[in-house]
Amino acid sequence: MHQEEVSIQSLINSDSVTVSYSGNDLVIIDDIQEFAAFGAAHLSLNGIAVCTSGKVSGSMNGKSIEITKNQIVIIPKNVIITDIMFSPDFKLKAMFLADEVLQSFLREKISIWNETMYIYRNNVFTLEDEDVMFYEHFYSMLKLILERGKGRLYYHEIVESLLRTAMLGLCSELKQRYLDSSIATTKTVRSSPSVYFQKFLDLLNSDTVRRSVEFYARQLCITPKYLSWVCKSISGKTALEWITAQMLEKIRYYLTDTDLTIKEICEILAFPNPSFFGKYVKEHFGTTPAKLRRKKGR
Repeated sequence: MHQEEVSIQSLINSDSVTVSYSGNDLVIIDDIQEFAAFGAAHLSLNGIAVCTSGKVSGSMNGKSIEITKNQIVIIPKNVIITDIMFSPDFKLKAMFLADEVLQSFLREKISIWNETMYIYRNNVFTLEDEDVMFYEHFYSMLKLILERGKGRLYYHEIVESLLRTAMLGLCSELKQRYLDSSIATTKTVRSSPSVYFQKFLDLLNSDTVRRSVEFYARQLCITPKYLSWVCKSISGKTALEWITAQMLEKIRYYLTDTDLTIKEICEILAFPNPSFFGKYVKEHFGTTPAKLRRKKGR
């Protein structure tokens, strides 16, 4: 079966997709008319979709799913979607975003998303009536800004601030429904790999961030090789990829949202000196720390 790579650009360029917003590795769509034509799709993005009419079914990494009206599906990066079928009246609204956008939206709340996706493995949720009303009002405001604000100052910043608010609201729901409930506790996978992976996520989201797999493996009293295997088998990403993503978000946050000096940031993130830090930033962001800071007007 032909497998289509679904990226930000492919969504924007597709004739079967109605795009209402795109920018900064983020796209919002109002409808996908012929998604089943893909046959099989490799989704290289994180996705959140709400069914507003009809129903759709399919398989996500071999797991059968179905969503109907007022249900939301949360899709982690790098899943294979197959056997897509939907009713004639099927409609959805969805947002697809790259890892760095998801990380910047959620920051320390990213642990809720990761635990939901990789520990509890919950993907489909039914919205309560009050939730539906909230998101309908929210989307009306967003649509008004999308229609009237394009071309105006701070357009992308306003849109993305609203979307971050919606994402935080979603995390609040996930936390209350699944991570703090007795239902979630009974569903927790208690195998050693899952336990180690959750502890690894907890360490990543603490104030102590280091660049090496060895550091986290020592904290967990396991070998770096085993930690890498745990991360890859559960999430599809290596331990180093998780560490790098968290480190880059920390760097972006400290440079663009605080007034800490470069030396202070180096001390917090355990870089040996500003020169090494500058090389690391240049390698991953393509610019210097000073220029990255100036992009946000600091």
